[in-house]
Amino acid sequence: MSISAEKKQEVIAEYQTSKKDTGSPEVQVAIKTARINELSNHLATHVKDFHSRRGLLVLVAKRRRLLDYLKKKDEKRYQELIKRLDIRR
Repeated sequence: MSISAEKKQEVIAEYQTSKKDTGSPEVQVAIKTARINELSNHLATHVKDFHSRRGLLVLVAKRRRLLDYLKKKDEKRYQELIKRLDIRR
C-alpha cells in the first residue's frame, strides 16, 4: 500500500522547510506517517493480511529511527513535529 502522488505532494508541501525541500527528516517522517495511517486503515478491514502487517512494522521502525535522529540533532524540531503529526511518544 502506498499513498497517491497527489497526497504525497500535499504532505511534502505542508512539512517542507524550504521551497526545494523534499528530504528533510520532517518531510520523511510525515510521508511515513501518512503511509502508516493508510496501512492501519487497510489492516482494520483486512485482518489476515500478514504481508501488509509486516510492511507496517518496517515502516514504523524506519519512522522511529528518523525520529531518534531528529531528536538527537534538534530537540525543538522533534517536539514540534510529533505535536504536529499527533504521534504518541
